[in-house]
Amino acid sequence: MNLKAPEYYINRELSFLDFNCRVLAQAHDESLPLLERIRFLGISCSNLDEFFEIRVAGLKQRLELGSLGGGPDGMSVPEQLAAIHQRAQALVEDQYQLLHQLVFPTLAAENIVFVNARTLSNRQRAWLADYFAHEVEPVLTPLGLDPARPFPRIQNKSLNFIVRLAGKDAFGRDAGLTVVQVPRSLPRIIRLPHDEDIPGKTCFVFLSATISAFLDQLFGGMVLEGAWQFRVTRNSELFVDDDDEEVDNLLRAIEGELAQRRYGAAVRLETSLDCPENISNFLLRHFALGRDDLYQVNGPVNLNRLTAIYDLVDRPDLKYPEFTPGMPRHLRVREDIFAVLRDGDLLLHHPFESFAPVIDFLRQAALDPDVLAIKQTLYRAGPQSPVVDALVDAARAGKEVTVIIELMARFDEAANIQLATRLQEAGAHVMYGVVGYKTHAKLIMVVRREGGKLRRYCHCGTGNYHPETARVYTDYGLFTCDEIMGEDLHELLLQLTSPTRVAALKKILQSPFTLHEALLEKCRREIEFARQGKPARIIAKINSLLEPQIIQTLYQASMAGVKIDLIVRGICALRPGIPGISANISVHSIVGRFLEHSRVYYFHNDGNAEVYCASADWMDRNFFRRIEVAFPIESRQHRIRIIEDLETYLADNAQAWTLGADGAYRRPCAGDHELINAQADLLRRYADAGD
Repeated sequence: MNLKAPEYYINRELSFLDFNCRVLAQAHDESLPLLERIRFLGISCSNLDEFFEIRVAGLKQRLELGSLGGGPDGMSVPEQLAAIHQRAQALVEDQYQLLHQLVFPTLAAENIVFVNARTLSNRQRAWLADYFAHEVEPVLTPLGLDPARPFPRIQNKSLNFIVRLAGKDAFGRDAGLTVVQVPRSLPRIIRLPHDEDIPGKTCFVFLSATISAFLDQLFGGMVLEGAWQFRVTRNSELFVDDDDEEVDNLLRAIEGELAQRRYGAAVRLETSLDCPENISNFLLRHFALGRDDLYQVNGPVNLNRLTAIYDLVDRPDLKYPEFTPGMPRHLRVREDIFAVLRDGDLLLHHPFESFAPVIDFLRQAALDPDVLAIKQTLYRAGPQSPVVDALVDAARAGKEVTVIIELMARFDEAANIQLATRLQEAGAHVMYGVVGYKTHAKLIMVVRREGGKLRRYCHCGTGNYHPETARVYTDYGLFTCDEIMGEDLHELLLQLTSPTRVAALKKILQSPFTLHEALLEKCRREIEFARQGKPARIIAKINSLLEPQIIQTLYQASMAGVKIDLIVRGICALRPGIPGISANISVHSIVGRFLEHSRVYYFHNDGNAEVYCASADWMDRNFFRRIEVAFPIESRQHRIRIIEDLETYLADNAQAWTLGADGAYRRPCAGDHELINAQADLLRRYADAGD
């Protein structure tokens, strides 16, 4: 049987668009608080932006280079682009339908009103005219289009107007077309002052509506015949040639690329729905795009800006209720985290449990005179990071601080360059990992002198050291001072900072060396148990599943009778439920309040359960082009906890979607069964429950 047949695989790009539809479905869900639904609408828009910036841009590059072949699913590049346009167009139409049928009416029912030129009261119009004159007009620069004034450079995803004028300018020339670029410094949503004529209402207006209402004031003596919003999405993938002999400094090379990212090749044009065909065609020609690259929208361009309303409106009743993350019992009664770890490993599950112990771990290490060294990887940490503050304090206190910062963390490159500079100025050793391999592992190692010997205290995580995302992303983190784990981390960190041979790690699985083959071997072991008539089971919780050899091995395991449950948040190329092929495989996707980000691998192993937490998804890049870590959960108590968490996710019938053999996702029907919301259950379970 040919397990490589295209009909057994789902296209990666279409799978992502399906995921974004599941995100948008949250905005449709009337059981969710209103402002949270609007946030999900915005998230679906920003997801789609990044999809065009990276994935569609990559397909277009392949098309230009004549590389038309497809992946395991067999779809060629032109077929993929055509299918993407069809699905993306439907998604955009759904987004704007939600704007008019959900956002505006339901906000108005809560006395939160968006006004426009037609609905402004007299007081509002007067105030807004003054606001435009003093806050907006001074930073707008209309740019006429004629042979002496060519079309201006348009930044990626910037808001612009193309304006058609009639009349003669001061030099006697026909006015024609003009472009007005809107600076990013201007707020996209403006809160209007209280109006006595409409008591009890909180009123807002989009910046685009404000500019539209007063745009004619920029063109004295001209007749404004029309003005239409447009936005261009550009290729935003950074390219640094690792083999280029002139790239002797990765940081400087990336800084140079960042300056060009705003002006990469155009991949999508968005215009307002009323934009005339001759104007949209003019824009398409200028940006070298085709009709399938045009998306005309029924409302303000870029609905992602709508998420600003979440912070502008003080209405807790329209948001998720606040929660306090739990704190492990051992840390509630003892402040010395090193003493706690000497008694045994500590497992945290964020955001259900607090991220504070990770920060405290670093702060204690920075202040402890017995701590000699701190080594850490950073992928995304945030611009104002208490994690980096603690590392800076440690370096200034004379500790040996070594930080491996991944400069190529997509869209966080500039922030990471700033962090690197700050750490270097404090005296830390800053490295950028291994050129050609992203350092995606999440690791901290603290070296402490105790009783004349050195002991290593370690933290391994599935998510980034970012306190803000730790409140909205689900992730596991393991603290340990196990000697062998410490030796493994020591060897691994040596690989990242100096030339060394591949070490034979005893407990940790590592990409690009051992993780892929180890997972295949563990799957084959379950196959052998199943063939012997023994119980055999695999559970994997990951963000994406794409790697063909892993998928083929899972198919083989299913055919042998292994029960396989996959919790895949986003992209999944595996097609479950095919008779005789994947009938024993289920695929679930949880989309809810928190972004499911943790990666967990469970193997039944004839009753001797193996559980690994990891930084790696099951994708080619994670196995072969990244430095990733999967770390074992050795405490029986912690393994039981994680397995119970996984079973809770698998029982979810409130936020879960199930993938069918036809490639479609469906929500399970709870029927007469109790409604199970895994994330809500985990919040209750971990609230001050302790370790």
